[in-house]
Amino acid sequence: MVLSTTRPRGVLALMAMTSLVTVWLCRLPQLNIYASSNADVTRGPITQRHIDLSLPDALFVGWPLARVCSETTWTPGLVFVCDNNSGGIGNIRNYILTCLRYAIDAGATGLVMPRIRVRSEKDLSDITAENDQPFTYFFDEPHFRRNLQSSCPQITIYDTTPDIPNAPVPFKAEEVTPKNLGKRGGCDRRDHNKHTGLFASAFANHLRSTAAEFKLQHPPSLEHPRIFRLTWGVQFEWPVFRDGAEFASTFGGLLRFRPDILALGNKAVAHMRRHAREFDADAHSGRYVGFHLRTEEDALDFWPNYANQSKAYLTRSQELGYDMKAGYLATGSQTEARKFFSDSTVLHGMRVVTKELLLQNHQEDMAALKGLTWDQQALVDFIVLLNSDYFLGVSPSSFSMNVALKRHLQAEGLHTRPWRIGGDGDGRSWLVGKYEQFWEDWLFMYEAMWP
Repeated sequence: MVLSTTRPRGVLALMAMTSLVTVWLCRLPQLNIYASSNADVTRGPITQRHIDLSLPDALFVGWPLARVCSETTWTPGLVFVCDNNSGGIGNIRNYILTCLRYAIDAGATGLVMPRIRVRSEKDLSDITAENDQPFTYFFDEPHFRRNLQSSCPQITIYDTTPDIPNAPVPFKAEEVTPKNLGKRGGCDRRDHNKHTGLFASAFANHLRSTAAEFKLQHPPSLEHPRIFRLTWGVQFEWPVFRDGAEFASTFGGLLRFRPDILALGNKAVAHMRRHAREFDADAHSGRYVGFHLRTEEDALDFWPNYANQSKAYLTRSQELGYDMKAGYLATGSQTEARKFFSDSTVLHGMRVVTKELLLQNHQEDMAALKGLTWDQQALVDFIVLLNSDYFLGVSPSSFSMNVALKRHLQAEGLHTRPWRIGGDGDGRSWLVGKYEQFWEDWLFMYEAMWP
């Protein structure tokens, strides 16, 4: 018996069309599975799940934030202002993120575009100067707006406080300290907010009770808004892993450095790789060690001094047994930098440079650097240190901590677990410091800093 291989014309036509579509699809460029800010990178084979979130220009993964926002009960007319910050990039970055996290939990449907309080140029230890600058002083505003509104469309972003509909004139925000809304008992004043799981209900009670006390409309509305500003110093209160590893690993991506500083930092990285290859011709690796020397005039007295930091850094870099002979030093003290150059060269045969030395033969880049303030220049350091092959910093500097914690995201990305405090870390970074007392040695900061 012979089976017929004849097929109906309709079937042949469908097969032909399918073949053409298959060929056409195969000729398309490979699609980026992370193209959408809310792409679910946790699906598919493990080899497809990795995304390097340690990079300063890493893609923002928005679905963990969208998930948190979907769990929120929103209150029209409730607005948060996140501008009561100060200090360097570590403090300011964490303040804005922590304030935003509180705003989401409170159900605020309005957020005033955060502003940044800058330090005095004459006295670097004066971090509470009244002068403030727009969000773009440090960060990429379109990136922030686009990704926050994509993940949390319930939140309206206002450019300034006068843009809030029906805001009081003259403007005055209500101040609140979130952890004071729960009974803390004998907790250390620096303790994390132990009531973050109850904050939403505690804040709702606060809205209700203060409305009754001061005869305000309740609940708030667009016609009768209530506007809150968090008090100074809340930046290390929220335990970041409370919302899961995915959220902790991605939330900080909202605050990407502004494009021109990011571009300058990436150029500095390229210059540093070239410098490393030229100095260590045998290796041709371009590998370098990153150092953060925190001995400027605003450093606190009980932090490790120059001798402690420099000895630990150079000893550690030798113990690693790496083939790196080039180092990048981030410091705001030129005097201490010169001492470190001498120590690293004489004792260890290592050639260390700062951003100023690195860019001195690149006129356009040096001009761009000189056009930045002291704290803005620190962002260039931040970028070069993030890209280093090994990083050595100091605890409890929030700058060093932030660099180490963000570098920690490289290995597991979205699923990164907390950095191991006080030990060998993750093999990418090591911070010199005391790790004996939780409060006095400021170890609480590690659990409350967004990478």
